[in-house]
Amino acid sequence: MIMNESKINAAHRERIGESAAGQRIDNYLMRIARGVPKSHIYRVLRGGEVRVNGRRVRQTYRLAIGDEVRIPPLRVTAPAPLPPTAPKGRPLPVVFEDDALMALDKPAGHAVHGGSGVSFGVIEQLRAQRPELKMLELAHRLDRETSGLLIVAKKRAALTALHSMMRAGRMEKRYLALVAGQWLNPLQHIRAPLFKYLTTEGERRVKVAADGKPAHSIVRLLRHWRGFSLLEVELKTGRTHQIRVHLAHLGFPLAGDDKYGDFALNKALAGEGLRRMFLHAARLDFAHPLTGARLALAAPLPAELQDFIAHLDAQEPAT
Repeated sequence: MIMNESKINAAHRERIGESAAGQRIDNYLMRIARGVPKSHIYRVLRGGEVRVNGRRVRQTYRLAIGDEVRIPPLRVTAPAPLPPTAPKGRPLPVVFEDDALMALDKPAGHAVHGGSGVSFGVIEQLRAQRPELKMLELAHRLDRETSGLLIVAKKRAALTALHSMMRAGRMEKRYLALVAGQWLNPLQHIRAPLFKYLTTEGERRVKVAADGKPAHSIVRLLRHWRGFSLLEVELKTGRTHQIRVHLAHLGFPLAGDDKYGDFALNKALAGEGLRRMFLHAARLDFAHPLTGARLALAAPLPAELQDFIAHLDAQEPAT
């Protein structure tokens, strides 16, 4: 539910249902009052203007079914404009769906959510396409230029369980990546801590640094050509840009990577038909968050990546 103008301008009460149960109060307010700055939401929380069942709550309070939330007027002097309504567009490819979750095969070039100069992303488009569903929330994220499997929760209990599963490393994630250079080891563990920072232009970047968060990738060599190697990368942690930074750190940048890659090579590859980053979320293996049944999901390489592999084969047989 998104608050309309009248509700943003006036104090009112909301009764919490299943779709919001378990969510933090600050995240709930940011979701229903899109366009209102985060600073304003935290200000009304600290000031006690938001009440749950008549009591003040901290920003970390998790909502329960049946809670009554008093929401004060949230209109500010210079409100951020509300994002445009996401167009429905083409139906997003669904690999698996039941009443708890769905798995999409996300195309490259699509952000998973709006923000950072993008008015809307996959989740907004999905909500526009499936208005009958009360809840649709991303269980994890993929970079905009990465294609492949993306899990969306349809129930709060499923979302909470999926997050716990990922934190505990109980979801197997495998990606296909094409790198510049000849990778030699059939199997290699990369354990290198990753640190997030902002560039002078304000762009988010990640680097290997001793004071970063632990990060672990397992790399398996699938094929190689004279100048390229096709790898399968299993993520044991899920840090931002983990695969891209780990491989570039070892001197094997992803083909087509516009942040950590070889920019001169990328320009040449675009002339040969590769106009995107070669990274694809190919496999997910995990227990269903509500039933416990094993799910083994797969998404084939997109046509443009298969075509580039065929292009390499035509130039030189792979080994």
